[in-house]
Amino acid sequence: MVTLKPAKGRLLIAEPSILDDEEFKRAIILITEHSYKSSVGFILNKPLEYSLKDLIPELDCNFTVYHGGPVEQDNLYFIHKVPQLIQDSIEVANGIYWGGNFNELKTLISQKKIKSSDIRFFLGYTGWGADQLEGELNTNTWFVTENCYKNIFSVKEDSFWKNILLQRGGKYKIWANAPADVQLN
Repeated sequence: MVTLKPAKGRLLIAEPSILDDEEFKRAIILITEHSYKSSVGFILNKPLEYSLKDLIPELDCNFTVYHGGPVEQDNLYFIHKVPQLIQDSIEVANGIYWGGNFNELKTLISQKKIKSSDIRFFLGYTGWGADQLEGELNTNTWFVTENCYKNIFSVKEDSFWKNILLQRGGKYKIWANAPADVQLN
């Protein structure tokens, strides 16, 4: 099996062995930045019980907010696929962009020009220092895969991890069907 290295736009998948870490158990992280100094990403499949309106009351918008990771959880981040609408966006890869002019974004949301299938919001992010992510990959905490999804914003988060494991095959097929709490098995 080919082992991919971390890179912008690739997905970082939690190995089934992460059972006791609620933060990262069954997590799928979009890597938005990767260099020899650090890595940054957002957890794609951990929705919170908040909508955007809960955090920004002046916006009448029920877009789900996701848990992006344990770093700076008091900050709101976003990735999207509409750079032509949001100035100052940074391209991650394959039509996915990170951030941009937030005041413009609020106006676009108020005008209903942004759909939930165009954007995802996160409280916090996931980050690693120099060599930290590589160390975790070497201890089989994660594996890296290409982002093969045409629209990652429309993927159902409750089956996302399971489907990636099924695609990977082999021993992963067994884990794909295991309950979230293996003690219930």
